[in-house]
Amino acid sequence: MRTLNVRTRKSADDFPLEEHLAYQLAELAADPVEVGPEVTDMVINRVIDNAAVAVASVPRRPVTVARAMAQSHPVSQGGGHVFGIDGTFSVEWAAFANGTAVRELDFHDTFLAAEYSHPGDNIPPILAVAQHKGLSGAQLIRGIATGYEVQVDLTKAICLHEHKIDHVAHLGPSVAAGIGTLLGLDTATIYQAIGQALHTTTATRQSRKGLISSWKAFAPAFAGKMAIEAVDRAMRGEGAPAPIWEGEDGFIAWMLHSPDAVYEVALPGRGEEKRGTLETYTKEHSAEYQAQAPIDLARRLKKTLAEEGRDTADIESIVLHTSHHTHYVIGTGANDPQKMDPDASRETLDHSLMYMFAVALEDGVWHHVDSYASERAHRPETVELWHKISTVEDPEWTRRYHSPDPDEKAFGCKAVITFPDGSVVEDSIAVADAHPYGARPFARENYIEKLRTLADGIVAPAEQERFLTAAQSLATLDDLGELNVRVTPQTLQTAPETGKGVF
Repeated sequence: MRTLNVRTRKSADDFPLEEHLAYQLAELAADPVEVGPEVTDMVINRVIDNAAVAVASVPRRPVTVARAMAQSHPVSQGGGHVFGIDGTFSVEWAAFANGTAVRELDFHDTFLAAEYSHPGDNIPPILAVAQHKGLSGAQLIRGIATGYEVQVDLTKAICLHEHKIDHVAHLGPSVAAGIGTLLGLDTATIYQAIGQALHTTTATRQSRKGLISSWKAFAPAFAGKMAIEAVDRAMRGEGAPAPIWEGEDGFIAWMLHSPDAVYEVALPGRGEEKRGTLETYTKEHSAEYQAQAPIDLARRLKKTLAEEGRDTADIESIVLHTSHHTHYVIGTGANDPQKMDPDASRETLDHSLMYMFAVALEDGVWHHVDSYASERAHRPETVELWHKISTVEDPEWTRRYHSPDPDEKAFGCKAVITFPDGSVVEDSIAVADAHPYGARPFARENYIEKLRTLADGIVAPAEQERFLTAAQSLATLDDLGELNVRVTPQTLQTAPETGKGVF
């Protein structure tokens, strides 16, 4: 790995183009280094994972809206496929529809470091372009490996949420870089595409604050769509604002810390394999990633309380000691009253650690639909328990969250449950059970089981097996249309009416 010192430069400075972060990322994308078997296997896992969560969300309103928008842009040649249905559609709209489906349930992969990210958001736009261009599975794997690498490297180095910028600002550049690799573009073209993609996908973090709306699912899909259009313009000879990160009026100076900030960005050197995919992790539960380990802890504590003959109704308080990120994003440190409101949207509830811990502690299980149902959120005993839960930042959990040592890095918490007589039950968990360092790390069979579970009653068994066969042979697959998964007609009939839009 090589480390770049990225900082603001004045317009009058001698700052060669080759030293721009966007150019360095473009060189990484243009490097023809091979993808190794470990990364190939993990890319296949994530293609399966994305399909699993996408088909489960097909009947939901935001996904139905995005699908309807894509269906308004059919094509007779080329185009991308849309999860759930037949036909091909304008490539950027297919990417938009599939990106929304993948993100809707907040149930695919994650990488947490200085910033948050869902690297699986790279797959829909890169796949759509690959389908449109008639490329192979081997080429798709290369493109996805680059997308993941760029997103992981930016997520490690540049914190966005500290400055209230949404994390999809790292996604636009990573998708542009991934498409650049996919298409075998030259460094100069990829450089312009990365700059345009960052410039057009920067937004504030309000999409994940307060009254969280369905835009949370659309935001990464929109970033992928913008990245495709940025690549298209760059391929036609158009340029981007530059230097996009380091400019005097650029991203670092005015969107992030200040002109004084310096970011150290580590990237693979020329000829070095892009292995960022292997640092990411997926979700067993449909919830914000920082809730994965606490949900597992709550399920375990349910058994502990039962063994001790204790009832959740008798609990006086629960304090979750956790990291800065968890406390301030999904905990009581966010100061969002909506996180304690039974009438809150699903998008808000899956960012309320207090709600999720209460339900998991009562039920001992977590379900992507039932655990968020309105009647579940309004259950009186749940509301009472929910409002007894609070979070506090613990410096040790914050330190472990940011640790570069994978043996130390943790996204968990310690739960302190207090009863009216003063007795206390405590337990802690460092990482989710499904994490690579957890009690039950996800392997290929778990990804397959996740798809079968989420597709049950939505995708016919024969169609599930057809897709799984195609996905697992991705390295030698010629027809990427085989990666589309069609749902049953009955499932599509359950989708809500969305009304007529512009298209």
